[in-house]
Amino acid sequence: TMAPEFFGIPLKYISLVILTVQNSMLVLVMRYSRVVSDVRYYTSTAVLLSELTKFCVCLFISAKESIRENDGRFEPRRVYTDILGGDSWKMLIPAGLYTIQNNLQYVAVSLLDAATFQVTYQLKILTTALCSVILLGTALGMMRWISLFALTIGVILVQLPSGQDAAASATAAAASAAASTRLMGLLTVMVACILSGLAGVYFEKVLKGSRKSVWTRNVQLSLFSTIPALFGVLVVDGQGVRENGFFYGYTGWTIGAIACQAVGGLIVAVVVKYADNILKGFATSISIILSCLASVWIFDFHITGSFIAGTALVIYATYMYGKYGNAPKK
Repeated sequence: TMAPEFFGIPLKYISLVILTVQNSMLVLVMRYSRVVSDVRYYTSTAVLLSELTKFCVCLFISAKESIRENDGRFEPRRVYTDILGGDSWKMLIPAGLYTIQNNLQYVAVSLLDAATFQVTYQLKILTTALCSVILLGTALGMMRWISLFALTIGVILVQLPSGQDAAASATAAAASAAASTRLMGLLTVMVACILSGLAGVYFEKVLKGSRKSVWTRNVQLSLFSTIPALFGVLVVDGQGVRENGFFYGYTGWTIGAIACQAVGGLIVAVVVKYADNILKGFATSISIILSCLASVWIFDFHITGSFIAGTALVIYATYMYGKYGNAPKK
């Protein structure tokens, strides 16, 4: 069969360009939306809206698929049983994990600059690999272990404080405050990466063990994610939302961040279908470079030698990890 094309360009390359742009945009827009105004919006509301957006889009695509399989007839009952019937409860677990992860992304990007966040967030490759080894019994090849080691070293290098940081915060108190903010941001990213790994591996396991389409699974995922997301709004930011309203502190950039987060989930679903790991790693690498360059320009980010070395290592490791497959099953 011919590879699917769009205006003569293979879909896998189109989906990768979109993934690259989305990957770079997400971090920059999220970060900017957090610092653009003095009034900070409630991040839990943004996560909820992003899940609802994803739900509507996936439901639409899923319904279209159902109509196509049904010779042009639309049977709401069938869509309903597809989504809520059978083993749909299995999606409750990754839904909860992803919702917490999405909330943590906002926390981390409020604490760390965009470039550091983007590079550090690549640790999800490591956590996903470890979860895959522990939970699925996956055997990683030697090259994959080497690239995971390189990735970890790269992320550590990026964390090293620069001389400029020390000079900028003249007082000891300011320096220690900056250091503790960084540490909090780092820990937040670490937890988000672990949740991302767990949810990703679990999602993959459910997908492989079922005949349901990726879109149906995504409808379930986003539908079930609204439950913990709503819980977040009521419990975490409940008082603020009651006093100031749901859309308190929203700007155009907040809407942008919500859109980027919602679109991201959908793009990944498409990319998984059309592109392989090597290309995905390549897209990630380019988006890291773009984010770092944009950070210098937008956020006056100071690039240091250790940051460049660490980022280069992370990009190389990401590429190598995608290039080499797992070890053959014994």
